[in-house]
Amino acid sequence: MTPKLDTAGTLERIFEMYSRQFGVLLPAALIIYLPVAVLQIVAGSSIILALLAVIVALVAGTLFQGAVVQAVRDMQDGRRDLSVGEVIASAVPFILPLIGAGILAGIGIGVGLVLCLVPGLFLLTIWAVIAPVIVVEKSGVMNAFSRSQKLVKDNGWRTFGVLIVMFLITFLAQQILIVIGAGVGGEIGRGIGYLIAATITAPLAALTAATLYFTLVGLKEGGQVMAPAAAPADPPYPPVPPAGGPPAGGPPQAPPPPEGPSPFGQ
Repeated sequence: MTPKLDTAGTLERIFEMYSRQFGVLLPAALIIYLPVAVLQIVAGSSIILALLAVIVALVAGTLFQGAVVQAVRDMQDGRRDLSVGEVIASAVPFILPLIGAGILAGIGIGVGLVLCLVPGLFLLTIWAVIAPVIVVEKSGVMNAFSRSQKLVKDNGWRTFGVLIVMFLITFLAQQILIVIGAGVGGEIGRGIGYLIAATITAPLAALTAATLYFTLVGLKEGGQVMAPAAAPADPPYPPVPPAGGPPAGGPPQAPPPPEGPSPFGQ
């Protein structure tokens, strides 16, 4: 029987990753979404600039999604090795397939939501980890859709639960910040509010897909589900051996790990 996704544990893991790694995630989001905010400010009533802002927003969101997947992948050993610039650069080779997959998924989900709410939500759930599949497994666009569905299978309701909770959190935060910005500074304030909202909430949305992917792969295919978000610091000095020196027969042995399941396992 396939192990089930721990919805509460997955949400906890997302926020843990966010709180421990915001030093990389927030600057990366700020850099990537800054051009979108500038275009929104200068667009005004220009249809061409507004359309350009939408296109740039799509590219920015796609690039950031890939960057966060790479960042989470880098942290699987419990340590962060990539800088902000390296995280962003690592996603650039995947931007075209990510954009292609994003457009196809957006069309399918959008049509499903317009025609009937349930099909759209169904597609949103089974395609939840397309971007991580493309980045981590270097999958083609069409194969990523079937691979995502395979990973989500048997955990559809739990995956949907994680997605809807994170959507509500990010949507409400975005709307509040944008409305406050517009009320304080008009169009410029709206653009600044959008930039602040994107910087704060985009990492949560991207972490959701990345965390779901690595967790579902662990559940489906074995192995560690997720590593700790940050490895504990090494002690500054080696432990002092017990009085009398090491026991006969060899050097002192490290104590065995504590019994019990991993907090990020099943």
